[in-house]
Amino acid sequence: MSRDTGTDTAGMTFLESTPKKMLNAYLPLGAFLFVLLFPFYWMAITAFKPDNELLSRDGNPFWINSPTLAHVKKLLFDTAYPEWMWNTVVVSVTATFFSLAASVLAAYAIERLRFSGAKQVGLAIFLAYLVPPSILFIPLASVVFQLGLFDTRLALILTYPTFLIPFCTWLLMGYFRSIPFELEECALIDGATRWQILTKIVLPLAVPGLISAGIFAFTLSWNEFIYALTFVSSSEIKTLPVGVVTELVEGDVYHWGSLMAGALFGSLPVAFIYSFFVEYYVSGMTGSVKE
Repeated sequence: MSRDTGTDTAGMTFLESTPKKMLNAYLPLGAFLFVLLFPFYWMAITAFKPDNELLSRDGNPFWINSPTLAHVKKLLFDTAYPEWMWNTVVVSVTATFFSLAASVLAAYAIERLRFSGAKQVGLAIFLAYLVPPSILFIPLASVVFQLGLFDTRLALILTYPTFLIPFCTWLLMGYFRSIPFELEECALIDGATRWQILTKIVLPLAVPGLISAGIFAFTLSWNEFIYALTFVSSSEIKTLPVGVVTELVEGDVYHWGSLMAGALFGSLPVAFIYSFFVEYYVSGMTGSVKE
């Protein structure tokens, strides 16, 4: 017994030594953080770098000698950037809310009601997520035109769930599967209805899974480009990804400072949400795949 303890202690000492920490932990983490954060750093310095430094080959390209707010001013006051931001928030939040509501009902029905062909339905829903949006936007464009929804926020709110609901449903199916079914059986014996079980037992226990699916849906909605480019043409209705690309590129002239400022400011809300809910997000993803 003492020999095993000595071996374990030696092993822990080996792992805790500073050179091994540097080689096995800090060096890989440092490389990962550099690759992950460097694009944000480049966007930041480009957003505040004057045009003469952007176009010059002299000096240090990774630093700013004379910071300027001209690009930010152009972005906020000479374009419809605040409107693009507001449109993106409205479309993303609304589409995420409706997608989560539909996904909760679909996932619970597939996992708990035990109807014939439930597994096949679940698989079909997930396979629908694998269909590329570049194929779906053509028939969806015809539907949007026929309904008179072209160039409106409602066109995006109604089409985004087509790719949000399948994955959210699959994710919630896995998380609902991890909740003990005995809890629901006890509630049924006590006379609770299925709706009461869903709202008072299952959903409170599935909060990490709901947050995980919500973050995923919100991120996809926030960054979506093809549908927003196809179904919206007016500048004041455009979302952030489309507005920044189409309004700040004039032929072969790229307003790099304003482009990078728009990309940087547009990425901050999503980064903030991920950092705030990261524990729930990891818990939800773990719960959905652990079985």
